[in-house]
Amino acid sequence: MDTNNSGPNPDERHVSHSDKPNDPAHFISAPRSLEAFLVPPIPWWKRGIDLAGASIALILMAPLFLIITILIKIISPGPAFFKQERTGYLGKPFTIWKFRTMHVNAESTVHEEHCRNSILNDLELKKVENDSRIFPFGNFLRQSCIDELPQLFNVLKGEMSLVGPRPDLPYNINELKRWHCARLNVPPGMTGLWQINGKNSTTFTEMIRYDIGYERHLSFKLEMKILFLTIPAIIKQAWQSYQESRQESETLK
Repeated sequence: MDTNNSGPNPDERHVSHSDKPNDPAHFISAPRSLEAFLVPPIPWWKRGIDLAGASIALILMAPLFLIITILIKIISPGPAFFKQERTGYLGKPFTIWKFRTMHVNAESTVHEEHCRNSILNDLELKKVENDSRIFPFGNFLRQSCIDELPQLFNVLKGEMSLVGPRPDLPYNINELKRWHCARLNVPPGMTGLWQINGKNSTTFTEMIRYDIGYERHLSFKLEMKILFLTIPAIIKQAWQSYQESRQESETLK
């Protein structure tokens, strides 16, 4: 996929806070309210894959869910699950579920500034470095993507899909350009084209182009390809994170 800075940009201007409401659905529903009706329907087979895949995964992973829940409660007092508002299909808000990886009532300002800086300066989408909000064992859950597994319930409810763009945080929507919003034309997913093509080593613009590329070329073949390549991509990402952490530790010695 082309990842230079000259990609699809029919209207690249940032939308200022003064000409839009806070509702993230504004990008789809207003002022061009017909967009929601012009978006191609989601293929029937996609929902079938989601229902079958999520149901089987939840049954097989039930013991893992129990183990992770117990470990989180032992390591960090508080709920094992974390819920958060995200922006979904056609800009509709929904509640996403994760295994909790941070201390209870962790401050979000640091992450908001980090995301805003990454978007406005088109930086690589790295995680917040040396994040003190994450409790021991939390980094492992994140690097292995185990913390995302509760989103299988979101998939069953139809709020998410197994494959699609990652659901964005409402405060990130405020920084988007008009053409970025094409990524909202498909349901958000647990994995996607971006995840199997570098994820945190890509820039924000590259992520958007992967998401829009998926939306434009959605097919059964592409769906299967992404699903089969997800686990190898997670393993590669976890290994790279381990190597980086090891190098940092050796540097500090």
